Amino acid sequence: AVLAAAPASKVEGQDLTEPEVQEILRQFAEKESEFARAREAYIYTQKVSIQELTPSGAREGRWEWQADITFTSDRKRYERVTWAPPSSLRNLTLTPEDMEDLRNVQPFVLTSEDVNEYHVRYLGKQMADEIPSYVFAVKPKNIEKGKRYFAGLIWVDDRDLQIVKTYGRATGIAKGQQFPKFETYRSQIDGKYWFPVYTAADDTLYFENSTQRLKMVVKYDNYKRFEADSQI
Repeated sequence: AVLAAAPASKVEGQDLTEPEVQEILRQFAEKESEFARAREAYIYTQKVSIQELTPSGAREGRWEWQADITFTSDRKRYERVTWAPPSSLRNLTLTPEDMEDLRNVQPFVLTSEDVNEYHVRYLGKQMADEIPSYVFAVKPKNIEKGKRYFAGLIWVDDRDLQIVKTYGRATGIAKGQQFPKFETYRSQIDGKYWFPVYTAADDTLYFENSTQRLKMVVKYDNYKRFEADSQI
């Protein structure tokens, strides 16, 4: 999927009262908190490909990375890198902020604990693929040094009240750095929660003295609930 410049179909305004909107917001933030806790018990594989492109679309350089997000025997989360060939990127340098975005901003979760850090504005209803959804615009209220945030749109399934799609970009204090717009899709993995499965970006970054087009694909595969071996 190539990143669209804007939501594909029209957002339809709905006659929801402000208390109704606030109740939807409260319920979906609670559901997202539940999901965040549940996801901590899952192992999965994350695959990343970032390509530098010329303005005409020819590939210049590439960075690839793959890791199993798993647990140690004492249930500590860690990344086991399984594929990381030498980078051939010429014009882009991946920073700690980029890695933080890959881990936490692109698979954005808006929990009850975090929702007060954001301005959240209801826009109306829209289909996210085949899923009837509430659409909200989200942006951070304040930017703290060392923290990464999401700014953009989220689509919340009107039945399960969980985020099923995000479109926007990561933001924070990062002097001289630019970050691409991206689109993340979720899918129902276990019949209960919607997990991130795919992130795509096709964007041009504008630096002080140059521009660089990039294409990024992130896949999240092989979700499985972690069952620790029982020990006597």
